[in-house]
Amino acid sequence: MMEVRVDKYLWAMRIYKTRSIAADACKNGRISMNGVQLKPSRTFKIGDMFNVRKGPITYTYKVLQLSENRLGAKLVPEYLQDCTAPAQLELLELARLAGQTGRDRGTGRPTKKDRRDIEVFMSDNYLDEIDFEDDEE
Repeated sequence: MMEVRVDKYLWAMRIYKTRSIAADACKNGRISMNGVQLKPSRTFKIGDMFNVRKGPITYTYKVLQLSENRLGAKLVPEYLQDCTAPAQLELLELARLAGQTGRDRGTGRPTKKDRRDIEVFMSDNYLDEIDFEDDEE
């Protein structure tokens, strides 16, 4: 039976962008199986269920097939099944909505238009452009 290293599998299934990032995730305790943290050198077999903690969410995956080569995004569902609990996905949605608050106009850093207006205001000839004689009548 074929086995694949954890870090190599996580990279091949596009869970992490590079193999070294996948290995760091293992070393930092973000990858677990049956409550046990996995080392990068541990191997996966077909049928294994494992957890990946990314941000506030813990994703759960099931190994359907093994591959040491990085797959195209369309092929990943044939090799990996996402078994993440709906409650975890709700946390993701809440985190996404909380991040969309944005900022009110006029708060935070100035926009490009604000910066241009400030530059015109601060220029030496700004007051020369205003006609004060019309106000005295």
